[in-house]
Amino acid sequence: MPDAVAVVTGYLRTALAAAGEPVSVVSRIPSPRPDRFVRVERVGGTRATPVSDRPRLDVHAWAETEAAAADLAELVRALVHAIPGVRGGVTVYTVREVGGPQWLPDDVSGSPRYAFAVEVHMRGFVTAMK
Repeated sequence: MPDAVAVVTGYLRTALAAAGEPVSVVSRIPSPRPDRFVRVERVGGTRATPVSDRPRLDVHAWAETEAAAADLAELVRALVHAIPGVRGGVTVYTVREVGGPQWLPDDVSGSPRYAFAVEVHMRGFVTAMK
C-alpha cells in the first residue's frame, strides 16, 4: 500500500503554498519547532480490499494564537476534503471526516493547536508473493 502520510503531506505542502500559506507540513514534530506547522500521522485504519487502503489520519495545526491555529486547521481541513483524485501517482477515492476540529493545546509547550481526524480511501498496489 502507498504511504498515506507521504501522499497527504506532499499534497498539503503544494496546496498550502498555492493558497498563499507556505506552512511546513510534516509527519514528526520538528526541532526546533516553528510557530506554524501542520503534522499528519497515521493512527490506524483498515485495508478495504486487496488493492485499497482506508488509513485513519490525525491532522494537527499549530500556530501563534488560538485563532490562527483554528484558521489554519480549517484551511487544511478544506484542502484535505479536496484531495480525491490522483495525488503523487496514487489514486485517492474519498475522504471521510471521523473527528471534527478540536482545540488541543500542546501538552508540553502549551502552544495553540487544533486537530481533526479523517479516513482516506486510496488505491494501493498489488504485490505478488514469490
